[in-house]
Amino acid sequence: MLKFTVRRVLYSIIILFFVMFLVYALLYNMPGSYLETKAQQLASRPGASKSATEWLNDLKSQYGMDQGVVRGYFTWLRTAIRGEWGDSWRWTIPVTEEFSNTIWYSFALGVVTLLVEIFIAIPLGVVAAKKQYGFLDYFTTVFAMVSISLPTFFLATVLKYVFSVKLGWFDLSGMQGKYYDSLSPFMQFLDVAKHFVLPAITLSILSIGGLMRYTRTNMLEVLNSDYIRTARAKGVPEKKVINYHAFRNTLIPLVTMVGGSLPGLFSGALITETLFAIRGIGFASYESMVQADVPFTMFYLAFISILTLLGNLISDLLYGAVDPRVRLE
Repeated sequence: MLKFTVRRVLYSIIILFFVMFLVYALLYNMPGSYLETKAQQLASRPGASKSATEWLNDLKSQYGMDQGVVRGYFTWLRTAIRGEWGDSWRWTIPVTEEFSNTIWYSFALGVVTLLVEIFIAIPLGVVAAKKQYGFLDYFTTVFAMVSISLPTFFLATVLKYVFSVKLGWFDLSGMQGKYYDSLSPFMQFLDVAKHFVLPAITLSILSIGGLMRYTRTNMLEVLNSDYIRTARAKGVPEKKVINYHAFRNTLIPLVTMVGGSLPGLFSGALITETLFAIRGIGFASYESMVQADVPFTMFYLAFISILTLLGNLISDLLYGAVDPRVRLE
């Protein structure tokens, strides 16, 4: 196990090196950038002594963007290894500060969504497989297809119209109520949590369908296996057949999905965060990428890449725990 883990970590470091190089090369060659916009602003100020081109050259020299792709990347890599990520060009504060200001909102939203997805989608998928071609099976199938097909903006708009406009249970958008500052710390927490209810419901409904269908399909495949028929023929109680023999083997492919969901907890949900005015990492990263904010984008994508590689490693390690036939060494 240790040898396998060390080997995978070394492979992951090599993959991360080339992934970040590709990201840096794409940002470096973007046609429009923050530096060009900033140079235009500086050149258009009253009494400006330099042209836009001269300002652009000065800014590129200041931020190390005049060294070429390869040299520029290794310059960034040296500073990144030392933990020096620089200041965000878009947000004009240190990259890590902007990241910490936004990531926890997206993380809280992602954790709630994942928990709701797991505790609803997996049991419903198992029940639908047990009652194949029954009412519950057809109901969950229709619900799953609707969930997969719904656009985010449409579902969010419907929820806001019903629960905010008609019923008045929630605010239309934002993360705080108008009396937030006068509340006690605990009530402030509840106020923020209340503003996350509709975004969490939106993301949960959109994500339940896929996992539910995936669970149902795998459960049906396991239930039709020879060893399940043998267990039933030997008189093993149906509850034990489903919960012990069948469900454990259904978990094997589900481990891949759960392990792969780790980056999603921190990547944010751009459309949902924008519609509900949640200042999360999804919206912040989008704004940074649009304006070619190299320091923030490189830090964010490096973070997500590391989580992706870590999620894949966790999935492989969990295979050995779920399926005794898997021997990682």
